[in-house]
Amino acid sequence: MKLGFIGCGNMASALIEGILKNGLLLPEEIAAADLNTEALRRSAEKFGIKTFASNIEIAEAADYLLLAVKPQFYENVISEIRENFPEKSVIISIAAGKTLAWLEKKFGRRIRAVRAMPNTPALVGEGMTGLCCGGPVSRSELDFVKSLFSACGKAEELPESLIDTVTAVSGSSPAYVFIFIEAMADAAVAGGMPRAQAYTFAAQAVLGSAKMLLETGRHPAELKDMVCSPAGATIAAVRVLEEKGLRSAVFEAMEACRRRAGEL
Repeated sequence: MKLGFIGCGNMASALIEGILKNGLLLPEEIAAADLNTEALRRSAEKFGIKTFASNIEIAEAADYLLLAVKPQFYENVISEIRENFPEKSVIISIAAGKTLAWLEKKFGRRIRAVRAMPNTPALVGEGMTGLCCGGPVSRSELDFVKSLFSACGKAEELPESLIDTVTAVSGSSPAYVFIFIEAMADAAVAGGMPRAQAYTFAAQAVLGSAKMLLETGRHPAELKDMVCSPAGATIAAVRVLEEKGLRSAVFEAMEACRRRAGEL
């Protein structure tokens, strides 16, 4: 069995769906184990994957094992499977704060490990994942793991020293963006627009702006200047955002996120 998941929640489901949709693996090459038997049943019915009753069984069988549980459960899961996890297999961690050194310490030996930091837009195929590896992980193994996450968006390699920064800039940032969209929609409602329509206008503006930045390759300041006509309405709004400290608020929020990620 090529790929196993311990935990079958939203992130695991998003990855499985992207992997199958892109033809990277067949359903029979993927399996999952979860204490939530209902979640397992839904995944088996939706994706046609195998299910295992125990974490130990799936750990013994998987070439690549992705721990898709909350960070607070990592230590318990590792203590359960470490004696049965083959040396030739690769462990994939998506937990904030759990370093490669921490993983090796909990396994009590040198392991093939890839650390990944995805985000929730993977649920709609637009995720962003940062990757790093430790131990004797080969180039082909890392490329395979990268392809798994690329099936749900984009994935890039970087040193582990930047993983907490990845948490701040992409892992947690959907929450910042949702707050921004909600605030724009609230202001539109105050201006008389129906709530549902306000969310559509605000969200589409954010989506289009992000796509414009990625596809044109232009500097964000240049794209901003394209919208700001002399003495116009947009520059009046930008002036207020600068006055209220939007940039500083975002900077400080990301710094707080990065620091906290390193403490977990």
